[in-house]
Amino acid sequence: MSTAHPASLSFRSAVEADVPELVVLVESAYRGDASRAGWTTEADFLDGQRTDEAGVRSIIEAEDGTVLAVERAGELVACCQLEHRGDHAYFGMFAVRPGLQGGGLGKEILAEAERFARETWGAKEMRMTVVNVREELIAYYVRRGYRRTGELSPFPYGDERFGIPLREDLAFELLVKEL
Repeated sequence: MSTAHPASLSFRSAVEADVPELVVLVESAYRGDASRAGWTTEADFLDGQRTDEAGVRSIIEAEDGTVLAVERAGELVACCQLEHRGDHAYFGMFAVRPGLQGGGLGKEILAEAERFARETWGAKEMRMTVVNVREELIAYYVRRGYRRTGELSPFPYGDERFGIPLREDLAFELLVKEL
């Protein structure tokens, strides 16, 4: 799948060769000082890694999903994970290069992800989980039609593959949007 979009964004399914660059992109959007250039940083409440090559590779290789690689002028600028789960799709690992955040790219990518899930898999809704303390990010998704469910799942404390928590009150909240 390769689709051209306005503002010269193109979307394609990521492949094995993309893994190292995808890890760098995701880490830059969520962790450390580089992430503070954007507004999606988790650096204030999570340290350590956000993902690794094995994690990204397993998502790319999964039969029931894809990682959308988003490019502008041949350069990787964003990505997201989509997973087909029966009547719905799961949206995750959404990362936009920090210096490009706040310019409308995220809204366009989210719309393309929703279109892909609806048209490719016949998904009736999109689901995602967001760290519960990320009020600004949750509000962003609510403005785009996602509904807060209040349904929380525990943060994987002790599993450093997901980062090193700097707070003890973290959980994931389920957000849902009808497609």
